[in-house]
Amino acid sequence: MGKKKNILITAGPTWVPIDSVRIITTVFGGKLGWEIAKKASSKGHNVTLLMGPGRISISNLNSKNIKIIRYKYFDELLNYIKKELKSKEYDVMIHSAAVPDYVPKKVNSGKVKSGISNFKIEFKRTIKIVDLIKDIRPKIFLIKFKLEVGKNKEDLIDIAYKSMRKSKADLIVANDFNTMNVEHKAYIIKRDRSYVTVQGKKEIAKGILDLI
Repeated sequence: MGKKKNILITAGPTWVPIDSVRIITTVFGGKLGWEIAKKASSKGHNVTLLMGPGRISISNLNSKNIKIIRYKYFDELLNYIKKELKSKEYDVMIHSAAVPDYVPKKVNSGKVKSGISNFKIEFKRTIKIVDLIKDIRPKIFLIKFKLEVGKNKEDLIDIAYKSMRKSKADLIVANDFNTMNVEHKAYIIKRDRSYVTVQGKKEIAKGILDLI
C-alpha cells in the first residue's frame, strides 16, 4: 500500500442476550483482528478498531494511530459501523468480527428462573451486516471473512468465493474451524478467484495488508 489509508476493522465475538444477565456468544476471542490492526498501524495507516468482548488483553494504542471502540452486542456493532462509515472517509473495511446469524425473538427482562426443565428459545435471523457495507460506502475496499467446519480446500474456496461475490467484497479470507487451533491455514481469495495461502494469524494479517 502506498499512501496512508483510513481502515475500519471489526474484531472479536458479538454477544446476543437471552435475559438481563445471560448471553449467547462464540468461542472467538478477537486475536486475529487485533493482529490485523497492529500490522496496519505499523505500516502507518489510520485504524479504527471496533473490538467485541473477546478474551485477549489489548493495550490502548490511540497515540499510535489506532482508535479502539468497544462494543458488546449485535445492535451496538451495527450502529457503530453505520456511524463510522457515514461520518468518516474510510478507504478500507476489514470485517473479521464473529457476528451472530440468529438472535432470540424475545429477550426476557430480568433473569429467567433456574430449574425450568424445558426452557426453549425461538430465534430469528439477523440482517447480514457485511452485505450493507457497499450500500453505505460503494467505493470502500471490503475484506470479508468466511468460516466453515470440516470442508476440503476446494469446497471451502468455492463457498467463500460465492460469499464474496454476494457481498460485493474485494477480498475474502476463507478458513476452516478445524485448523484454527492447530496451524490456522487460510486462503485469501481475490475477485478473479485466484488466492494466496497463508498460515498463522500474523501471516494472515500480513497477507491481507499486502493484497489491499
